Amino acid sequence: MKYWKYYLFALLVIAIDQLSKWAVHTYMPLGMPGEIKLIGDWAKLHYTLNPGMAFGVELPAPYGKIALTLFRLLAVTGIGYYIYRLWKTGAPKGLIWCIAAILGGAIGNLVDSIFYGVIYNNAPFGAPTPWLHGQVIDMLYLDLYEGFLPDSWPLVGNMHLSLWPIFNIADSAIFLGVVFILLNQTRFFQHHEEQKAAPNEHRPDAEAAEVV
Repeated sequence: MKYWKYYLFALLVIAIDQLSKWAVHTYMPLGMPGEIKLIGDWAKLHYTLNPGMAFGVELPAPYGKIALTLFRLLAVTGIGYYIYRLWKTGAPKGLIWCIAAILGGAIGNLVDSIFYGVIYNNAPFGAPTPWLHGQVIDMLYLDLYEGFLPDSWPLVGNMHLSLWPIFNIADSAIFLGVVFILLNQTRFFQHHEEQKAAPNEHRPDAEAAEVV
């Protein structure tokens, strides 16, 4: 299967992500009325819409969303090609699997942005067109903490903190891919550089240099 297995893994991530979003949209009401507790009060299913980037950050209307979607399209194209280049240069398989997970997650959210304004009619009010203005469906809600930090903590004491991320399967794939790369960056990238440098030892000019 060569490098195609990595693209198939990305497709699997996309399929799981899109299926979960379809199920949430089909069977769950938006917001609090449809909330389902998974683990007490801190892990829930909660149907919400994200019009922009991570944490709901939005670019200026009316064409900021189109610019963001086109940027995502260029990004996933670059990531897809990067997977092939990593495989071609003999990069560690673990690194390529992580990049494939990131690719699948990025395409999963890109599908939302391009098509959901038409398929699920969830483009924000006033959008110039439903195409490229779809809102990303999020549903995994971790209600970790909300309150004031202790006064004894330097710099941040008595600061109000809210930790309640809401995300989806695509976000999880991107996050886990990045985390595994960071945790293994020395092994991944040092080994990759050693593999790229190894063929140079057998070049004619390298051998001549050794003789001299």
